[in-house]
Amino acid sequence: MFNISSSNPFNESQECLLIGLKDTPEKFSGILTELDVKFENGLTELVKSGDISAKLKEISKVHTLGKIASKRLVFIGLGKEKDLKFDEIKEAFGKAFKFVNKNRLQSAAIALDSFVTESLSHDDVANALSEAFALATYEFAGYKQKSNEPEKKIEQLSIFTEADKDEIEAALTVGYAYGKATNSARTLVNLPGNMLTATDLAKYAEEVAKKYEFEVEILEKEEMEKLGMGAFLAVNQGSAEPPKMIVLKYQGKEEWKDVIGLVGKGVTFDTGGYSLKTKAGIVGMKTDMGGAAAVLGAMEIIGELRPEQNVVAVIPSTDNMISGSAFKPDDVITSMSGKTIEVLNTDAEGRLALADAITYAKHHGANYLVDVATLTGGVITALGLDKTGALTNHEGFFEQVLEASSESGEFIWRLPLTENDKKRVRGSKIADLNNSPGSEGHAIMGGAFVGEFAEDTPWVHLDIAGTAVTSKEYNLGPSGATGVMVRTLALLVERFEPIK
Repeated sequence: MFNISSSNPFNESQECLLIGLKDTPEKFSGILTELDVKFENGLTELVKSGDISAKLKEISKVHTLGKIASKRLVFIGLGKEKDLKFDEIKEAFGKAFKFVNKNRLQSAAIALDSFVTESLSHDDVANALSEAFALATYEFAGYKQKSNEPEKKIEQLSIFTEADKDEIEAALTVGYAYGKATNSARTLVNLPGNMLTATDLAKYAEEVAKKYEFEVEILEKEEMEKLGMGAFLAVNQGSAEPPKMIVLKYQGKEEWKDVIGLVGKGVTFDTGGYSLKTKAGIVGMKTDMGGAAAVLGAMEIIGELRPEQNVVAVIPSTDNMISGSAFKPDDVITSMSGKTIEVLNTDAEGRLALADAITYAKHHGANYLVDVATLTGGVITALGLDKTGALTNHEGFFEQVLEASSESGEFIWRLPLTENDKKRVRGSKIADLNNSPGSEGHAIMGGAFVGEFAEDTPWVHLDIAGTAVTSKEYNLGPSGATGVMVRTLALLVERFEPIK
């Protein structure tokens, strides 16, 4: 996929050569000065005329007409050098790779050194470009009949740099691993509900475990009944598909301690149950397992990079259907923790599945917990479609999650969790908890309910209902599933420092 060379990029025959163009008074420096000479100052004239732009994320194509070995130059505008950030250069690369793919080119070269700034090292640039390459060129094949026209897309990237080859290769490997794993999660979320049942998701998890030598456990319905997972099993009551409690374990330390528990909601289709969704609201509910996909994607990165951390991933997977056996509003169920729950809304099912999964993660020794779920429409009302909502019971642990999200470019915003919120969740007259105290602060109520099962274990809740999918194409991907939180979870694990 990546070929690294220290030779002069202008002497190598390529379909196109990508070059970074910074908005500086002198316009050209370094290898760009050499390039302008080869074009007899023609590039200077093209910049002056506006045919080539240094504006951030602007893409400009120039045919070389034999002046250098490459057929085309693709200039990527980087804006002012001092202002350029890692996220921005990643997006700029993404836009460029989309442009190259659209032009049906099968290979590209990158003059890596032209993208380096005082704040962005060679390693940073290599990491950004490989992650952007994976993310921006992702497509979900779908089920349309194939056309007779052969597919053409980038299959080879040549990286030209004077930097240390081993360091660049390592940075490329890490970035590409993050991008590829995010794409794996995207594909899971994009799959229709009839093609991704709980059984299918469990088989996929087993394949991941086999590839990366994780310990794996798949609990069947009978085993869950023996363990008393009444909250999760209630969600499955109306389904013809058997539920699966999926567990993956990665041990990166000699002792099983300081264990990070990653818990992902895996509802493969959500009708809402007897609290039935509207005909418009029910469309797209194949994506209600976005949390499970994020956790599996993160485990893929963990398997590739082998950090010195201990991780247990727990995924409760089922669909939420309507039948004569389905659970109903007013039912009272008993969770694995022993806490009883009054069901006021069967469409607040994700928190019931997470309740037993959180308890089971603690059963497997999780000392820290992060749950990820497409949990509430309320988080979209509160924060829009571009922000993941968060709740926590531990400031120090949340700070580490926040840092990971900032580094990955996956924005999260913390919502308050007060004693009054907890009182509302505990407000049932006939059970310990109720699963839906009302529409006011709905995103907070969903998280607060899950927090009742985290109890005193440091815990962060991430509600990705708004960010798991997008209706528009963007620089780092197509419309559809985003794979959100894959990279945040992996970075959290990679960078994690136990709390003393």
